[in-house]
Amino acid sequence: MAPQRRGAPKASDGCGATERGRRNSSKGGRAPRDVRKKWLRVVVLGACTALGGLLLRGHLGVDEDGVTEVLASRSEVLPGRFVEVPCSEDYDSHRRFEGCTPRKCGRGVSDAVISRDEAHRIRSIAEKGLSLGGSDGGASILDLHSGALSVGEHFVNLYRYFGDKIQNVFSEEDFRLYRSVRQKVQLAIAQAFGISASSLHLTKPTFFSRINNTAARTAHDEYWHAHVDKVTYGSFDYTSLLYLSDYLDDFGGGRFVFVEEGANRTVEPRAGRVSFFTSGSENLHRVEKVRWGTRYAVTIAFTCDPDRSIGDPSLAPPGASPTQPH
Repeated sequence: MAPQRRGAPKASDGCGATERGRRNSSKGGRAPRDVRKKWLRVVVLGACTALGGLLLRGHLGVDEDGVTEVLASRSEVLPGRFVEVPCSEDYDSHRRFEGCTPRKCGRGVSDAVISRDEAHRIRSIAEKGLSLGGSDGGASILDLHSGALSVGEHFVNLYRYFGDKIQNVFSEEDFRLYRSVRQKVQLAIAQAFGISASSLHLTKPTFFSRINNTAARTAHDEYWHAHVDKVTYGSFDYTSLLYLSDYLDDFGGGRFVFVEEGANRTVEPRAGRVSFFTSGSENLHRVEKVRWGTRYAVTIAFTCDPDRSIGDPSLAPPGASPTQPH
């Protein structure tokens, strides 16, 4: 047995080399496993980060202007949400009407003013009217008050253009529904801002808009630029939008954006949703470009100046003027 032990050194060298080789091989095997573990941790961390980002985008997103905060998402059903903001000086250059001209400024959203059924019925009025024309660009306008209708790159007065045939398009019931919806929106604005509904007067332009992703043909089609209603239309004191289609179901893009420093606030359209706000620079806003589908809404504007009021539409009102979609 001793000779075997003494004779073992040579074999032992070989065995030792083999063992060292195994140990080295083991180290070499562990290194890739360590690398794989590190990569796995990176992948898991990345997945968690991505998931967190997706969850965060439910509240924060990004649009052309930068970071946005969702003021009202499409998935919410809001009985009412109101955010007060400091009033701008825009109202100082206009005649003031005590108890009406904004002293409390802000923006509100409600899904409890107009039902989805009413919104769908109102949308059918827009569809009937806009089927008579439509812009060559992405934004088409129908103003039942003045008769303004987008046709190609121009506007026509649909009441004059179609004459008595217009009664085959619209019915008295259409106009009764339109008046009823307008009155509900007027009351909601008055309650939110603590003023009398009777001090508010419908003003022009009040109109339907249909927007799709067709390329703009005229400057009027470029609806996505930020603007201030009180500057664009001096008569506006309170602006409202009634949405007639659903964001992500009927169209993509097309969110309403309050433009602010730091983080913009967006309203995601939902059929029956009413968004309203004071019309000065405190509520600079725009509409995102519609990427696909068709977006329907109606802008209903109010003034405190009775001299700048308009009546509810009938089947034969005069005048026609271009407007800015919301």
